[in-house]
Amino acid sequence: MTLSTLAAGCADNSIPRADLPELDTSNPLLAEWKTPHATPPFDRIEPADYEPAFDAAIACSRAEIEAIVKNPKKPTFGNTIVALERQGELLNRISGVFFNLLSADTSEEMQQIAMRVQPRLTELSNDISLDPELFARVKAVYEHPGRGLSAEDRRLLEKTYKSFARNGAALSDADKELYRQYTTELSALSLEFDRNSLAATNAFTLNITDPATVSELPEFVREGMAAEARSRGEKGWTVTLQYPSYLPFMTYSSNRALKEKLWRANGSCALGGKFDNTEIVKRIANTRLRLANLLGYECYADYVLEERMAKNTPTVRAFLGELLDETKRYADADYRTIAGYAASQGFEGTLMPWDWAYYSEKYKREKYALDAETVKPYFELERVKKGVFLLAEKLYGLHFTPNPAVAVYHPDVTAYDVTDAEGRFMAVLYLDFFPRASKNSGAWMTEFRGAKCVDGKETRPLVSLVMNFTKPTEKSPSLLTFDEVETFLHEFGHSLHGMLGEGSYESLTGTNVSRDFVELPSQIMENWATQKEFLDLWAGHYETGEKIPAQIVERIVAAQNYLAAYANVRQLSFGLTDMAWHTLTEPFEGDVEAFEREAMAPAQVLPAVEGTAMSPAFGHIFAGGYASGYYGYKWAEVLEADAFSLFEEKGIFSPEVAASFRDNILSKGGTEDPMELYVRFRGHKPETKALIEKMQLGK
Repeated sequence: MTLSTLAAGCADNSIPRADLPELDTSNPLLAEWKTPHATPPFDRIEPADYEPAFDAAIACSRAEIEAIVKNPKKPTFGNTIVALERQGELLNRISGVFFNLLSADTSEEMQQIAMRVQPRLTELSNDISLDPELFARVKAVYEHPGRGLSAEDRRLLEKTYKSFARNGAALSDADKELYRQYTTELSALSLEFDRNSLAATNAFTLNITDPATVSELPEFVREGMAAEARSRGEKGWTVTLQYPSYLPFMTYSSNRALKEKLWRANGSCALGGKFDNTEIVKRIANTRLRLANLLGYECYADYVLEERMAKNTPTVRAFLGELLDETKRYADADYRTIAGYAASQGFEGTLMPWDWAYYSEKYKREKYALDAETVKPYFELERVKKGVFLLAEKLYGLHFTPNPAVAVYHPDVTAYDVTDAEGRFMAVLYLDFFPRASKNSGAWMTEFRGAKCVDGKETRPLVSLVMNFTKPTEKSPSLLTFDEVETFLHEFGHSLHGMLGEGSYESLTGTNVSRDFVELPSQIMENWATQKEFLDLWAGHYETGEKIPAQIVERIVAAQNYLAAYANVRQLSFGLTDMAWHTLTEPFEGDVEAFEREAMAPAQVLPAVEGTAMSPAFGHIFAGGYASGYYGYKWAEVLEADAFSLFEEKGIFSPEVAASFRDNILSKGGTEDPMELYVRFRGHKPETKALIEKMQLGK
């Protein structure tokens, strides 16, 4: 492993050479990857390789940091800031593989490794950020940066200095020890939270052996349940808490007793029982508060939001409040509409959350003549994939070629070489579509490696899309719901952000942007799901090849804003819960369920149910990166609603608008201030009215 110099003939800026330990190259994680595009050799990596590889990489990072600290030359942007950016390359490579697979294809052995390795990584991170000599060098460059720095260089300098300051570098020695304690505890707690959530999700199943109970269900639902039962060695039909299994049953079954059982199991996931997360939730919230106080902030949200587009807690509260004020009455009207419809169908009593999916789907089917069974045959997964790739080609000139020479981490995964219109290699894209016990629920984009350029040599990203779509069965291929089509487009938008990233520094490219900006490239892509001009290019019946009929597209468009207010308020309730946990100013020792219910109360539409809470399984904020940031989904909806209106004005495949979006948003990553980038693309700052108008409330 070698370190490059920043610029030939500029001795003071050269990155200091580190005396690196010798590596055991029999370990595939430590050897040179002589693979296509230097992709991870998944076919040669074993779980036993990870821990020794982490130990070796941590030692390399420590040697690289020591070389920076002990450099006798005056601190410069090159020998300090760039050197810091470049150090840890080996560790980043190993972490990129391990932690992505920990979510996408985990095992008990990998989870145990994570519990052992994470404290070492946290210790290293703290040793770097709390090193007074290193911080002194960074501060010296920050205060006297010298001449000739580009805008990207200045951005890296600012981010590096702030990172040290926000991670305890200016604390007293005693407070630095507290900082170490809090961050170490948080890293362990987040891992434990994630592990419990996955275990609790996998622990519950509902097996049905009576054919009469499933006879009313669409064939695709019965087939999926039967396949699940067979995979578990069970008879009949099995439902799990994985969404491709859970949601169809809740949507199409009229059996209230079973649906209530399922809904309560889902709503109480990791709330009590063997995999209880409630104490972990409190410990995470309280430790984050102590950490924020230590750094001089009143609450954790104040600490986080300082580096977001929103900038501060009052702005986020006002934003959520404005959207709630504008839409809550319409959400309540949505509930009354569905409750009234259910009553007209003979339903008696209060419409409960476990009734919602069934009657809202029935109402949609009746009002718009649209249901999953009508739509799914036109959204066969391979066709959807073709359509998504086609959209990327029309907008950005990208081409996707399967590359069987690239090793994958699971047989379900396919790897593609991505090239642009000029034939330039842009990225490797991994697609992982189907649920399994070793994979977390949900859908996400991640990277095994980001984009960067060192000494004129470009490194392109390795991007992965991980989803949990309906599996193919013995009788039919994977047919997606419309929601799954939108999910594909959403996550693909994140992948475009990664694949089209340009820049010298990996920490500033791709999706390395503010959390409340990162969802713009993903959420804007969902708009094409209801564009007839786009659907007509690829959506066809999986058996006959017949193009999706115009009337179905019209129904999809008509139903686009069906229950939009309800969906909006539901999302706001999640943001309110997130902010409630992270605006605590005193340690919390109360009841998690009661706290959450109070936080959600202003946005409560469906009846609240005792014995349920989402916080113990709210991985986005307790095990992911969205703490004090869940509002960002709605924030980005405002951005994308305003941004897509320009495509609507100029044409949904407009080369001019697409080029501007690529140049000003997708390729820039975090190299510039996000609001400046947005205004450069759109010509003005975004306003919430764009989203309100898009929902067409009351129409």
